[in-house]
Amino acid sequence: MRLLKVATCNLNQWAMDFDFNAKQIKESIVKAKEAGAVIRLGPELEIPGYGCEDHFLELDTINHSWECLKDLLLGDWTDGLVCSFGMPIIKGSERYNCQVLCLNRRIIMIRPKMWLANDGNYRELRWFTAWKQTDQLVDFQLPPLISLPLGQTSVPFGYGFVKFQDTAIAAEVCEELFTPTPPHSELALNGVEVFMNASGSHHQLRKLDVRLRAFIGATHTRGGVYIYSNHQGCDGSRLYYDGCASVVVNGDVVAQGSQFSLKDVEVVVAQIDLDVVASLRGSLSSFQEQASCKTKVHSVEVPYSLCLPFNLKLRLSLPLKIKYHTPEEEIAFGPGCWLWDYLRRSGASGFLLPLSGGADSSSVAAIVGCMCQLVVKEIADGDEQVKADAIRIGNYKDGQYPTDSREFAKRIFYTVFMGSENSSEMTRARAKLLADEIGSWHLDVSIDGVVSAFLSLFQTLTGKRPRYKVDGGSNVENLSLQNIQARIRMVLAFMLASLLPWVHTKPGFYLVLGSSNVDEGLRGYLTKYDCSSADINPIGSISKQDLRAFLRWAAIHLGYSSLADIEAAPPTAELEPIRSNYSQLDEVDMGMTYEELSVYGRLRKIFRCGPVSMFQNLCYRWGARLTPSQVAEKVKHFFKYYSINRHKMTVLTPSYHAESYSPEDNRFDLRQFLYNARWPYQFRKIDELVSELGVKDVKDSEEHDTVTATSNGVGGMGVAAAGSGNPNVGF
Repeated sequence: MRLLKVATCNLNQWAMDFDFNAKQIKESIVKAKEAGAVIRLGPELEIPGYGCEDHFLELDTINHSWECLKDLLLGDWTDGLVCSFGMPIIKGSERYNCQVLCLNRRIIMIRPKMWLANDGNYRELRWFTAWKQTDQLVDFQLPPLISLPLGQTSVPFGYGFVKFQDTAIAAEVCEELFTPTPPHSELALNGVEVFMNASGSHHQLRKLDVRLRAFIGATHTRGGVYIYSNHQGCDGSRLYYDGCASVVVNGDVVAQGSQFSLKDVEVVVAQIDLDVVASLRGSLSSFQEQASCKTKVHSVEVPYSLCLPFNLKLRLSLPLKIKYHTPEEEIAFGPGCWLWDYLRRSGASGFLLPLSGGADSSSVAAIVGCMCQLVVKEIADGDEQVKADAIRIGNYKDGQYPTDSREFAKRIFYTVFMGSENSSEMTRARAKLLADEIGSWHLDVSIDGVVSAFLSLFQTLTGKRPRYKVDGGSNVENLSLQNIQARIRMVLAFMLASLLPWVHTKPGFYLVLGSSNVDEGLRGYLTKYDCSSADINPIGSISKQDLRAFLRWAAIHLGYSSLADIEAAPPTAELEPIRSNYSQLDEVDMGMTYEELSVYGRLRKIFRCGPVSMFQNLCYRWGARLTPSQVAEKVKHFFKYYSINRHKMTVLTPSYHAESYSPEDNRFDLRQFLYNARWPYQFRKIDELVSELGVKDVKDSEEHDTVTATSNGVGGMGVAAAGSGNPNVGF
């Protein structure tokens, strides 16, 4: 037997905070050594942090990364432990995203990333160059900053692997795993048994299975040990890196870290018998044949052994059941952990949420409540860092700390119901009940006086006073009266967030939370600069359908039973007067359902459909219940309002990224914001398709009726009767 103990980790790094990041790396090394590991893998670009973005273009970022690496190598951190550190490196005039493999205070090899992530949220080609010389390892001259204190002038640089006396290991960096021909395929044929994937992978609903299937597939048919490390937490942007550090052996997961956690450092360890890798490969005839004619990959030889012989005191890691969270749990824990990181790192003392009693703001409130529950649980489990942060943020004194989530929420969470004459008593009561269940400091405010003052000022200036549509006003008047209410609420929210801590003699300020969902953003069903304009928004890329499922789940599993009634209520903005014969409803206002919006969003972004291809797809999907002309009208209606309101995405509140069809304009969904909303060419093509389908359906119907009439002995008279009676049959 060749027993190998490996350690991988989830690290909650913070972009550009080199002291903090180095401290976390050292803590992970200490834990790896305490566990007896001989390999320690950290996440991609762990030294500066993955999310540095354009800071990667600064020479300071490169130099500081070398300085931190020097600190790690001059100490005893790498003694007896192979460490893979992620950092940016400049070679010649090119900048590379690299894994630096170290052992015993020496750099063994530098492995630059060959295939860069450059879609969705990723822009690696903006900052880095892909390494393309796969047929050689070149000599890299270390900068004097590190070569002089180490006494090492150069190191092998490029695509290759490290050959120890008893095994061979190699790096495969994040995106490379998901390419059509991943490096591990070729490396396995060259005898590499251990693959180390340093990653910077963010959370997205229902995405974890895709990632884990890739690890499993990498070793299922060719054998091997696949070690995966990832960031975990908010490192300063919209993304939440969802950890899940794992070890896979021959297609079986033998170790798995948490996906969502408040821990800053989590080390996952596995004890492996490498002989099972050799045994599987030896039993696969196709593997043997391909290995015999492989393309040679260069290697670096290190006269050092990593494995131990057979020892009953060492317990092997066995295959385990993979832990998956439901989408409802992902919505609770992902944004909850993201909010905690943002809160503790921003210097704020808490959150303020305009709580309407509707589904969206109640979802945000429930997520904050979940965050408070996670904090209290982590403190009870002995996490001193979470405890210290909670004491500081909650302004605890005399050795006190949070032991009850509702008490903690009372200290850090304000909710405000900003009612008007258009608000119902039901939503007011729901908001109050939910606030009581969570424990927030709840306020009930009427904005009618402020609205009246604005209208009086307008009347003084113009001599006119706008009216709602139900009272005989125009669409312009009706919309303006709704926008006044919405924008007043935004101004009031920021005022309260700034001054309420002062009123209650608390330090700092509160962050205002937004509560618009991804579907409303896509349709533009929100007022520009209203309560959707906040500091951050934990649900901004989550669909209404997922949020409603989350509310049902949270009513039971978070203990906020009032959410069941909130979820069951029809969505309404409550910005228009309630009459006996009229009540404002979101889906009526939008002219489409939230379910339809979700379909439009996925087709537009995920399947890259323009108006014409969306129409064609929906003819198949909805053809059983809608005619082509009805589908055409729905598609045109969506694209009209999507394009009219696209400008709102330019000022969308920074939102937790959770959905692959998010319309977020900052970095994920890059499109113009001034459109010809009539889409003349595209809509004309749709009309032509509808016309063609109509002619074809009429012809098909006539042929069918001819056959039917003839078989019944009716003849041509039956055809004429059928055709004239229903000329649109088949639509």
